[in-house]
Amino acid sequence: MKKSENDRSRRGFLKSAGGAAVAIAGFQTIANGTPKLATPDKSKIALFDGKPADLQRRIERVKIATLGMQRFDWEQGTVAQAFLEMGEEDLAISFARGAILRQVKGRFSVIKDNGPINDCSSIGEVVMFAYKKTGDPIFKKGADDMLEVIKTTPHKTSAGIIYHTQEPTKWIMSDANYMLPPFLAAAGEYKEAIKQIDGFRKYLYHPKDQLYSHIWDDENKKFKREDFWGVGNGWSAAGITRVIKMLPGNMMDDKKKLIQYVKDILDGCLKYLRTDGLFHDVINKPDTFPEVNLSQMLAYTIFRGVKAGYLDSNYLAKAEIMRKTANDRVDSLGYVHDVCGLPNFDRPYFAPEGQAFYLLMETAAKDLG
Repeated sequence: MKKSENDRSRRGFLKSAGGAAVAIAGFQTIANGTPKLATPDKSKIALFDGKPADLQRRIERVKIATLGMQRFDWEQGTVAQAFLEMGEEDLAISFARGAILRQVKGRFSVIKDNGPINDCSSIGEVVMFAYKKTGDPIFKKGADDMLEVIKTTPHKTSAGIIYHTQEPTKWIMSDANYMLPPFLAAAGEYKEAIKQIDGFRKYLYHPKDQLYSHIWDDENKKFKREDFWGVGNGWSAAGITRVIKMLPGNMMDDKKKLIQYVKDILDGCLKYLRTDGLFHDVINKPDTFPEVNLSQMLAYTIFRGVKAGYLDSNYLAKAEIMRKTANDRVDSLGYVHDVCGLPNFDRPYFAPEGQAFYLLMETAAKDLG
C-alpha cells in the first residue's frame, strides 16, 4: 500500500505518539514537568541490530549514516539532491538552509574560504525548491546571489566555460556536469546549461572511447589527468540526466543531443563492467582498484532514462546487476562500502557522495516501478 506524504514525514511520529508522556531523544516528561532519562526499550531499538535484509530498512540506515557524515560543498549538494528526489522535502529544505548559513559572497556551503563556483552551485536546485515550497525570501536571495556569481565571474575560458576549480587554478573537470548545469536549468537558464555541458565535452570527451577524461589544465593547455576516471563519467551521466528532465518541450533538439551524450557515456562505460558489478577506478585500467559508486551512478542514470522513455529497456539488466552489487555493500550501520573514497578519492572506502548515490539509485528504481 502506498504511503501518504504525511506518513513519510518525520513529523508523522508526533501524530502517532499519543499518550500522556512522549519520549524524545532518550528523555521522558514526568508529572511535575521535570525531564528524566528514559530507560531504552530494547525491543524497539533495531537500527544497528545486524545487517538489514529488508530494502526499506537498508535505505533508512543509509540515510541516517549519510546525515552523520561531514560534508564539503559538492557533498552538501549531492546529499540534498538525494533527499529532494526521495521526497524527503523537510530534510532537503534543511540542507538548503544549511548551505545558506555558509553562503559567502554568493557562494553556497563555503568552508574555510574554499568555494569553487561549480561545486558551490551543486545545491542550487534544492535551494530553489525550498523557496517555491516555503516562500521564504532567504532562499530566493540565496539562489539569486549564487546565480549572479555564475553570470559575472571572470574565472572562465574565453568562450565562457566556467573553471571547476578555485581561483586562480584553471581546470575543467568532468565532475562539473553534475554541479553547475542542473542549477542553471532549474533557474531557467537552459541555453547556458547546455553551453556549459558542450564546453566540458569539448575539452574532456573522447569520441572513440565514448568516455570523459578527468581534468583539463587550461592554463597550460594540456591534461592534468587524462585518465577516464569512473566517478567523473558517472557525474557526467547523472548530471546531464537531470538537465534532460528539466528542459522544456520547445527544446527537443537540445534534449535529443543531451540524450545522445548520456547514451555515449553509458555505452562507453558498460563495456568495462566487471562480472561482479563493479568498475575499476580508471575505467579501462584493470590495475586500478575496483569500486561501486560508478555502478550506482549509472544504475540511477538508466532507471531515470528508461522511466522517461528515452533509454531502451535492454539497459535494465545491467542496471540491476550494478544495483545488487551496491546493496550487497551496505553494512549494518548504513555505510556503503567500496565507493571511491574520501578524503582523496584514491581508494575504495566511504564517501557522502557514495551514500547519496545509493539513495538516488534506489529512488530512481522505485520511481521506475
